[in-house]
Amino acid sequence: MTQIPFKIPCVILSGGKSQRMGEDKSLLPFSSSKTLIEYQYNRLKPYFNDTFISSKINKFLFLKDSSKLILDENKDIYSPILALQTILKRFDKVFIITVDTPFVKIETIKELIEHSEGFDVVIAKDEEKTHNLCGVFSNKCLKIINQMIEENIHKINYLIKQTNFKIINSDYQNEFININDKTDYRRALNII
Repeated sequence: MTQIPFKIPCVILSGGKSQRMGEDKSLLPFSSSKTLIEYQYNRLKPYFNDTFISSKINKFLFLKDSSKLILDENKDIYSPILALQTILKRFDKVFIITVDTPFVKIETIKELIEHSEGFDVVIAKDEEKTHNLCGVFSNKCLKIINQMIEENIHKINYLIKQTNFKIINSDYQNEFININDKTDYRRALNII
């Protein structure tokens, strides 16, 4: 059984464009935190030996330790594949989650980590869809990622299908609410 804190690091992806939101969603106020990224970081930090933020730039005033920031090597193209490449060059195995999914339960994260042995990728699924950026990723994916980048393929689903992957079903309602636009943001604020 996995002991808490989890032995693999956590990386929160926070380098997207936030086009549908119209402003940087990671910097919006959330719950009692000044920003969504601060909320997500502080929520997950107690459960991991190390927690990091992946971004294009350092825009996080609350983050006092700059070693906890992983800056994407490619500043011009917005792609989770490029972020994963940077992250997996640094870690053998890592739990990945996006900044805009603040309701993913620790129980689900624990299950993903516990089932990750022997797999390159283990991701979550609920009754609606598979959540490709909530899961455990191994650096065994790097060869495929590098090839994808060479071929200008940036679909995370393409990566997963090329790996030895496993999907874990989650039964918790509203766990994977994704904050993409103002309506989603208001809904999340009402839930929190």
